[in-house]
Amino acid sequence: MHATLNAIADELRRLKASGVKDVVVSSETMVALRNAVETRAPKTQPEQPQVAPAPVVYSQLRQPAARHTAPKKTEPKLPPPPAVTLPEGDKKTRWDALLNMVTTNPVCLERVRPGKKVVLGVGNLDAKIFFCGEAPGAEEEIKGEPFVGPAGQLLTKMIQAMGVKREDVYIGNIMNWRPDLPTPPGREQIGNRPPTEEEMLYCMPYLRAQLEVVNPELIVALGATAAKALLGFDSFTTLGSIRGQWKEFEGKPLMVTYHPSFILRTPTNRTKRTVWEDFLKVMEKANMPITDKQRGYFLGK
Repeated sequence: MHATLNAIADELRRLKASGVKDVVVSSETMVALRNAVETRAPKTQPEQPQVAPAPVVYSQLRQPAARHTAPKKTEPKLPPPPAVTLPEGDKKTRWDALLNMVTTNPVCLERVRPGKKVVLGVGNLDAKIFFCGEAPGAEEEIKGEPFVGPAGQLLTKMIQAMGVKREDVYIGNIMNWRPDLPTPPGREQIGNRPPTEEEMLYCMPYLRAQLEVVNPELIVALGATAAKALLGFDSFTTLGSIRGQWKEFEGKPLMVTYHPSFILRTPTNRTKRTVWEDFLKVMEKANMPITDKQRGYFLGK
């Protein structure tokens, strides 16, 4: 039961990060949850006849602000974002210096579990295209490299479908560590959570420094969290409202699309085609050759 509730909570967090504000819960689901809880709790009152509740909208479950009380001030959990100044030199020299800054940063190190690694971007320092995701996951914090898990493997295939190799582009994340979840001592963290605004603001100077070193022609934001960090946390409500549109980040063209995990959750041709159309726009912007075969990917049922 505890694992089920954790899974429900993780899914609600993911939906919220994607811009979903309302989730309808059926009466059958509410009854099932109530029955599951009652079978675990000791009964102190006689059983009452079960009455199916009306469907509940998730947004209605939010607790209203307490009346007649001053709002509590939340102390910042992180220090101010670091000032990142790169040394003079060629790209490799500057990137190596940046890697040392990130991997020795005490704030980053404090938030990495024992045996895990801080993560910086990887790829061609002369890349035209800079792919930017959200944060490392379980596989990434082990290897110390972004996008190496299932979503990363899919991203690699999508890059290859563009006619280039993973090594030809640059791949990074907003975050340099995996956002933590409450985990019993000695256990591995299960699931991921979206980073907070404060966490992303702390890591943004390192992302800007990577962009300064690579100096790509364009950026691809993978998912709502990355897009909000680059465009502004209140810049849009749902990713679908801006997906496939060219925006701008510090003078660079920015394409907003779905995270590869979106395809993993709904692996239909329609979903794949939606993301692939954004990749075609990226290829056109980067003056990459596009074959008829590439233009026709995922058009079937």
